[in-house]
Amino acid sequence: MPFPSERRGPRVAGLILAFAAGALAVLAVVHWNGRPADTQAAPAAATVVSTAPQAPAAAASSGTDDTQDEDTITDNWPADAPTPEQVMTAQPAQMRKAIAALAPRQPGHPNVYAIAFAGDGSEDVFRNEAEYLDQMMSRRFASPHHTLVLENNPASLSTRPLASWSNLEAAVDGLAGVMHPDEDILMVYVATHGGDDHSLLVDMDPLPLDQLDPDGLASILDRHAFRWKVVVVNACYSGGFVPKLRGAGTLVMTSARTDRTSFGCGADSDITYFGHAWLANALNTTPDFVDAFGKARTEIAQWETRDAVTPSEPQMDEGAGIAAQLSAWRKAVPAGAAVPFAPAKAP
Repeated sequence: MPFPSERRGPRVAGLILAFAAGALAVLAVVHWNGRPADTQAAPAAATVVSTAPQAPAAAASSGTDDTQDEDTITDNWPADAPTPEQVMTAQPAQMRKAIAALAPRQPGHPNVYAIAFAGDGSEDVFRNEAEYLDQMMSRRFASPHHTLVLENNPASLSTRPLASWSNLEAAVDGLAGVMHPDEDILMVYVATHGGDDHSLLVDMDPLPLDQLDPDGLASILDRHAFRWKVVVVNACYSGGFVPKLRGAGTLVMTSARTDRTSFGCGADSDITYFGHAWLANALNTTPDFVDAFGKARTEIAQWETRDAVTPSEPQMDEGAGIAAQLSAWRKAVPAGAAVPFAPAKAP
């Protein structure tokens, strides 16, 4: 689905125009260098664009051959996966399938529908949180099939829609078709790396994915008149999203203030500090999102003191009316048993 450039925010430049005869794909490789191993920080100046050769002609023409020229894939692309072009081509159908699988709303009380967006495909930690949010919604909050999981990860290229700008818009459109706009609550949970310019990393190397910034996320959420929203941005410098997302009926939570990094990602990590404290610990002891945030903020501060790092200082903005609407949801849908966190398994 094409989008005017003025709606995109910071964009990944340089779509590749050189085609060999018979090629069907145009791919751009976006690689974010220089991320510290122990934080989610991503300096804005560290974005590098390079090119990737075309997919093999046989795979492109048949649409079923999973073999790939080794020069086409990167270290992060599984050898047994569909080609990058096949993954991109499959996205509309994957989104239609995911939206069709949504359960109808339960009448008579507020429902919560969620979108989990795991932006960076180079680390499993973000996919783990997206999959875990789905489990929490299904089991602890008695809302099975109320979550759309969008994720960039080598393990789920064929089983989950990509976390992309286009798919996020499609997810919002899909939920608008099943939710009651004046009663139900839209929850959006974004987990990825963040830059000090408040852009979020959206990357599944070598796919050409647009990046996301506060203006972009706000514009996507404004596509439909959702009266009640809970928006969680788990990334470095994510406090920069608060001014664009705040408003009546909206609860905004971020894992760091506007000028601070947050912690807990990296190749050796299963869950971020914020995901651990808010999702896995606090929400398993209280179903109250606001109360859980206070518990998580305290626990994160203790971990950061132990680690002798600059505090991330997670931020929260509570718009008028959202607390009462969340309370009405909790009364109608009593919380179930705690759901232990475990890293997501490969399909």
